[in-house]
Amino acid sequence: MDLQLTGKRALVTGAGRGIGKAVAQRLSEEGAQVALLARSRDQLDATAAALPGPSLVLPADTTDDAAVRAAVAAVADAWGGVDVLVNAAARPASSAPVPALADLDDDALRVEVETKVLGYLRCARAVAPHMVAAGWGRIVNVSGLNARATGNLVGTVRNVAVAAMTANLAEELGPHGVNVTVVHPGRTVTERTPADVATAPAATRIGRLVTADEFADVVAFLCSPRSVAVTGDAVAAGGGTPGVAVY
Repeated sequence: MDLQLTGKRALVTGAGRGIGKAVAQRLSEEGAQVALLARSRDQLDATAAALPGPSLVLPADTTDDAAVRAAVAAVADAWGGVDVLVNAAARPASSAPVPALADLDDDALRVEVETKVLGYLRCARAVAPHMVAAGWGRIVNVSGLNARATGNLVGTVRNVAVAAMTANLAEELGPHGVNVTVVHPGRTVTERTPADVATAPAATRIGRLVTADEFADVVAFLCSPRSVAVTGDAVAAGGGTPGVAVY
């Protein structure tokens, strides 16, 4: 299937490593021009060097609205607009023990909202005028399956908030040809995953963890004109959660 992404101008945040890096690679392989945003220039340079197509390196912190607006303006100046945004710049889910309510301080949630929820919102707000003017666009927000689980209050709240924001943006932007979707990864194999964990059986319906490349395949489809029927909804891409029926 031709995803019809050739020549599309994409901005991927969190593109220096992990899921963001894999998404940037896949979009480039599909023919998109890819602007890479993250805080570390060294990581972005490494990502850019591996891409088969045109790229821009944009070191920026999504907690800084002025920096986000400047980065989007740089893409628009270089390429004439922005067609696709993939928001993946977020702190990785912690494997540390979850604190009890009495030990949970405000900053534990505040930093997640500032980075993931508001960070995604800043990027969407900056690119939306370009997409609306063009009459077409795709915004994909990478969230997490903690949105559908309890046991980690901060993880659940931040990911549910991203899903709620996505639905609201989809309703506002949909009439202008802009689809907005949230994708929930589970635990995903990236370049930082130990080899024994990456190859071990896992509690998913496919019996193993999904890789970042496999997750990127799902995102690439949602970034494409082929995905017009999907907007405002949440797509789970974690290999399937046993014992759960989501409807």
